[in-house]
Amino acid sequence: MKPVRKRAFPVERIRRFLEPGPVLLLCTQWRDERAVMTLGWHMMLGYDLVGTYIWDANRSHALARRSRECTINLPTADLLDVVVGIGNCSSREVDKFERFGLDAAPSRQVAAPGIAQCHATLECTLHETRITRDYPLFVWRVVAARAATSPKLPRTVHYRGEGRFMLSGDEVSRRRLFRPDMLEQ
Repeated sequence: MKPVRKRAFPVERIRRFLEPGPVLLLCTQWRDERAVMTLGWHMMLGYDLVGTYIWDANRSHALARRSRECTINLPTADLLDVVVGIGNCSSREVDKFERFGLDAAPSRQVAAPGIAQCHATLECTLHETRITRDYPLFVWRVVAARAATSPKLPRTVHYRGEGRFMLSGDEVSRRRLFRPDMLEQ
């Protein structure tokens, strides 16, 4: 394999190489107040644990701390403009469900609603609280999940910085190279 030629690259722009996965929509609710935010910073921490970075200036941060639960919703490419719009306004000033024509889907195990137009909804409860006292990192346990049956592999949206997105595309299998015990069930 031939080495790749490299040159210096601005550290503040490395997110284009390390984007954490698809852009998500996170819903929180505390009492009668609900919020939706566009979420680009998240990570899998185990099979049922998800870490999310929720900036403390977002209304969702306070609602998530108070309620200790949320839903994580997976939008697809057809919702890209809605995803950007949600990220450009505040839940303090507008009901984002109404503004963007989204249907709040009732959850089974948490108070926060899901988004009916999204491909999947993960209902989550706050698992780790020590980290959130010092950092806006929330560690969630997924307690229930629902996903559309079709398409099996939805076109998800991935933020690359500077207002640019990548859409998921072709899948390549290397299943034959894996040890059987290393494959997910």
